[in-house]
Amino acid sequence: MASQGGIEARGAIFTREEVVDFILDLAGYKEDQPLYQKRILEPSFGGGDFLLPIVGRLLRSWRASGRAGNVLDDLGDSIRAVELHRVTFSATRQAVIRRIEQEGFSVQSATALVGRWLTQTDFLLSSTEGRFDFVVGNPPYVRQELIPYPLLFEYRSRYHTMYDRADLYIPFIEKSLSLLAPKGSLAFICADRWMKNRYGGPLRKLVAKEFNLKVYVDMVDTPAFHSDVIAYPAITVICREKSGVTRVAHRPKIDRGNLNALAAELTARKLSQESAGKVRELTRITNGSEPWLLESADQTALIRRLELEYPTLEETGCKVGIGVATGADKAFIGNLNSLDVEPDRKLPLVTTKDIVSGEVKWHGLGVINPFTDKGPLVDLRDYPRLRRYLEERKEVIAGRHVAQKNPLRWYRTIDRITPSIAKQKKLLIPDIKGEAHVVFEDGELYPHHNLYYVTAEQWDIRALQAVLLSEVTKLFVATYSTKMRGGFLRFQAQYLRRIRLPYWNNVSNELRNELASAAISRDLYACNKAAFRLYGLSHDERSSIGGNGDNGT
Repeated sequence: MASQGGIEARGAIFTREEVVDFILDLAGYKEDQPLYQKRILEPSFGGGDFLLPIVGRLLRSWRASGRAGNVLDDLGDSIRAVELHRVTFSATRQAVIRRIEQEGFSVQSATALVGRWLTQTDFLLSSTEGRFDFVVGNPPYVRQELIPYPLLFEYRSRYHTMYDRADLYIPFIEKSLSLLAPKGSLAFICADRWMKNRYGGPLRKLVAKEFNLKVYVDMVDTPAFHSDVIAYPAITVICREKSGVTRVAHRPKIDRGNLNALAAELTARKLSQESAGKVRELTRITNGSEPWLLESADQTALIRRLELEYPTLEETGCKVGIGVATGADKAFIGNLNSLDVEPDRKLPLVTTKDIVSGEVKWHGLGVINPFTDKGPLVDLRDYPRLRRYLEERKEVIAGRHVAQKNPLRWYRTIDRITPSIAKQKKLLIPDIKGEAHVVFEDGELYPHHNLYYVTAEQWDIRALQAVLLSEVTKLFVATYSTKMRGGFLRFQAQYLRRIRLPYWNNVSNELRNELASAAISRDLYACNKAAFRLYGLSHDERSSIGGNGDNGT
């Protein structure tokens, strides 16, 4: 079903040549090795970005060995490369034949080798014989929504890591790992989402249980591909061996000389003094299905300590939620006073524009509320003004996916509106920010869907605001969230829920007042100072996250 798809459906992204060579070096697929005695797999070869350099390295390694045997006998089992898209397969097949001829082999030998090496099929549905010393490549980045449902169902039935909203590269990694020989290495460049978010949990658990994350290179904001990509890439080298130290590098300069030197540092037996600052060695990055901790060793140690000593935010009686998504904001949202419906069928709405300054400055918007206070949709016969308002906009409202799934409930918003949320004192947090932006709202407004909110049953909401504004919270979010371009963080509910917090009854009255005062004055230094006391951070721990609040340092 997908073999004829376009670039978007296939997830085709083309990797720069110097980055390909860098990845092959990290995997250990080098010409000074007896590559003719090894097996390498490329599970989605596309235009041959990886495959062509692989062929060149293999042939030169074989030649350098001085072997005089038949090339097909010696090398016929050395490469397995798979591509689904027929047109791409044919074009790359011809390019590989030409490449082999350029290395001095006859067209007959080239054609015979390619016949053994290349297969046009769906890697995830086909059988692959034997085990491999290397698996390399750039697996397709395809969102579930673009995969035909029967195909998606089949993938899910075969690959247990295809969980929640996992993209197609997840089962590619699972199957590729299953094909590694002992001591074999998988080296992929792909989106880094799975390393920290919800859908990557089963794959992280698999890696932690059976493999070693040997190398991680953050490639966000680097020109690793021939075109700009939405995904945030990373290079991972995962080996079938006992778990150990991980070498980590961040955002290298993309030129051949720099990448060659970095590959040598990342694969050296022992880090040299010159490597300091470029390459770090971290332990305990993988921990079951938990998000990978890729920060510095001292920051990782601090996070692990806080996880052991304190409950999660929600275990202390706080709640994290997200504002309402309507699916048709132009129909459901407008000036509160101008929305011509019954007064109890609309709520004042707070959006990201209302909290830019750090305080709420409401611009007067409201949202239509089609739900009763107890949960179900209202009966439109009981609300003639609401009924008229909605039916005037029915074409837009009923055209939404949520309405088409249940035509009798065509006028519901995507998210259920719970009016009591508007009346609660809450903290409002926009999704994407460079720094923590936590704004107090006094229980008058309902949050829009671009805002997360935190309420508290036991904690004083102002004291909680100080904690969430502190560097401790930023460390939690930076550790667990995926970073965006420009270093921005995602303050999503799944990451906010991972924040650890003492129980309110364990906080002294003096510290309670200190926290609340710091938040009310929006004094970030005071927030840090109080938060550091709250968690009992040592001098070294305070220094690991900047030291702000440590006796004026």
